Amino acid sequence: MDNIAGTKSSLTWAVHISVVVLVALWLFPTVGLFVSSFRTGDQISSSGWWQALSTQEAQMPAIRIEGNETPTGDAFIIEGTLIEGDSTVSAWGTSSREPQAYDPGDVADLGDGQTLTVNADATYVMTSPETTEGTRLPRVFLTATSPPEFTLDNYREVLTSSTAGAGILQSFINTLTVSIPATIIPILVAAFAAYALAWMEFPGRALLVAGIVGLLVVPLQLALIPLLQFHNAIGIGKGYLGVWMAHTGFGLPLAIYLLRNYMVGLPRDIIENAKVDGASDFQIFLKIILPLSFPALASFAIFQFLWTWNDLLVALVFLGADDESLVLTGRLVNLLGSRGGEWEILATSAFISIAVPLVVFFAMQRYLVRGLLAGSVK
Repeated sequence: MDNIAGTKSSLTWAVHISVVVLVALWLFPTVGLFVSSFRTGDQISSSGWWQALSTQEAQMPAIRIEGNETPTGDAFIIEGTLIEGDSTVSAWGTSSREPQAYDPGDVADLGDGQTLTVNADATYVMTSPETTEGTRLPRVFLTATSPPEFTLDNYREVLTSSTAGAGILQSFINTLTVSIPATIIPILVAAFAAYALAWMEFPGRALLVAGIVGLLVVPLQLALIPLLQFHNAIGIGKGYLGVWMAHTGFGLPLAIYLLRNYMVGLPRDIIENAKVDGASDFQIFLKIILPLSFPALASFAIFQFLWTWNDLLVALVFLGADDESLVLTGRLVNLLGSRGGEWEILATSAFISIAVPLVVFFAMQRYLVRGLLAGSVK
């Protein structure tokens, strides 16, 4: 039955289902991060991103009463607001074991003649027969409903603030400074090398190709310390030039291998006709090979840019970890330690870090498969 015209085999269905599952596994976290970057910290901690468009009821973290007391007759009164915004209190309590013991407007007996009332708009009134100065005031556990709320304040703080969440803009610029040259330089070098290995006859060409294939399996970590020592010896150890050269060295084997396989598959007649017409190797490379090899160049550019943009290890080793030179991935690691409870800052910073790779990938993804498959079949 699988071979009947108009039907699809079970393998085809399995492939389609697998692709849908993989796309969903990639898409859902990305969409969630994007939505969370526009939400407030309270909403992120109280509800999932998929509930961002609906009114939510959630129990909020304990809030300790604070404020200046006002003497009134034979009592002392403290008034204030527990939470800001449009949230509406649906229940409240003074104990973690009974966080919904009271309804809005109820009066709770705190003992020693003290009472507390919390209203639906999150305002409260606490009365005490004696002064409460120097004493620890009670905590309140709120269950509140809040409408959907989105804000651009997260992006303003991340991109313009000078606090701990700041530095993201500087790290963003540092990452661009690392990634763009570290993508362009290997492409320029690898394109010349790939053309030579594909179309120029010289002794030892096969050994060079074999050596490049062997370098593809060399672990990155194995070469870090020797390369850093070499950079320090020639004076480019800590700086952008050093990290550019490191990324270039680590990216060249894949670049040469990918471009060489693509160029080998180009029509030989075009090259030979150009040589008959008197074109030099450089003219053939510049005017024929490069335009025809654009899909392969774009494929490697995507890989190299994503690798250098998301890199942390190479940047820390060759650039350093000070605030002026820290890259975006390093900044995010620092934020996890310094502002781990501020989920809105973390979500915004993380989405900023993946926004540029997403734009690059979707802008050039049509060349990706063409460049990877070219030269694999004859």
